[in-house]
Amino acid sequence: MDTNLHGELLIYMNMNIKPNFSALQRKYGVNRHTISKYWKQGGRQTVQRKKKKSRLDPYQEEIIKLLQKPGVNNRGAYEYMIDKYSVEELGTYNNFRSYTYRNGIKAKKKEKPHVRFETKPGEQLQVDWKENLQLQTKQGEVIQFHLMSSTLGHSRMHLFVYTKSKTTEDFLRCLIDIFQQLGGVPRHVLTDNMTAVVSITNGHKRKHPKIKSFENDTGVQIKLCKTRSPQTKGKTESANRFASWLQAYDGEIESEKELIELIEQLNYKINNTINQTTNLPPISLFESEKEALNPLPNKVMMESYIEGGSTQNVPSTLLITYQGNGYSVPSRYINKRIRIVPIGTKIYLYHQYTLITVHDIQHKKFNYHMDHYQEALRNSIHNKDIDIESVARENLELLDQIGGNQHGNTI
Repeated sequence: MDTNLHGELLIYMNMNIKPNFSALQRKYGVNRHTISKYWKQGGRQTVQRKKKKSRLDPYQEEIIKLLQKPGVNNRGAYEYMIDKYSVEELGTYNNFRSYTYRNGIKAKKKEKPHVRFETKPGEQLQVDWKENLQLQTKQGEVIQFHLMSSTLGHSRMHLFVYTKSKTTEDFLRCLIDIFQQLGGVPRHVLTDNMTAVVSITNGHKRKHPKIKSFENDTGVQIKLCKTRSPQTKGKTESANRFASWLQAYDGEIESEKELIELIEQLNYKINNTINQTTNLPPISLFESEKEALNPLPNKVMMESYIEGGSTQNVPSTLLITYQGNGYSVPSRYINKRIRIVPIGTKIYLYHQYTLITVHDIQHKKFNYHMDHYQEALRNSIHNKDIDIESVARENLELLDQIGGNQHGNTI
């Protein structure tokens, strides 16, 4: 605005006199409607700022769509996006969060208050079910599952373990899997009154005989948390929010096998993300807490608590035999014992209580997952000029012909 025009408007304003806008237009060469607008704004010119462009603008619709999915929070959407694109394209999580805030893009979330309670290293493992989850594959298949969620009280080291059901046997199998991954056992495990652990009759709680036996054999006490007590499962319930990251992959995965791989990635990300309470990633504190854990119990004794299925040694062909047909595992399990657990139309293959892969039960002689077969070829063929993927597909098609069946959806 012209300085002289601005000064004259202020004089009129102080004298409480409305100016002649047409006369001012002739005097200063400024449109009278513009002068009138200045007058109504108290003699000040509003500055129209252009909206700053963001590298996230091209992804705005996808971000909105992700955050409309039930259970998906900002962090879950961001982790999905950088998996799909890259950090270089999207920027940091703080940039992502600021962008959603500036543009009014919100996720529905419900936070529960928790009282903090600290424990000594190696003292406590908090466990809980993250139950009744489901994800849909690209082909429309709905995968229903549960997660055993566990957190070490001191370091916040966290592990999710995939399971199809929540029986007492499932509870113990998942717990043993967690012990194996941690490389030791805590003094006690804290859980709620889940039916896999206790039965409640007339208001009286009683641990299942198998749970009591497990406590005696391992020396690990399974404690039941008290309602409205500071010794609650707050740490594992806090970590459970990370499970919402999986919801961003609803309709985006190919198979149950890919879902299990995502859960492994999720465990890695959680334990390498700075914890808001300790200001350190759990993996850093776990290095010292691991030394405070008690040694793993006898392997044979622990295996006695795992029911169902059969075990086999993995041959060099990578194929475990079930009902006369072969199902592949990764080559690193050659000569190792694998447990076969059939559930419904699928078989679940475990090594030392850890689920390593899943197959649909097929009427085919050879059932290789493509990545298992390609890995084996890379280990045996050292010529970098050979297209391993093409060779693998060609060989698998020949194996299907030898097996006398049409090529199925196993790879």
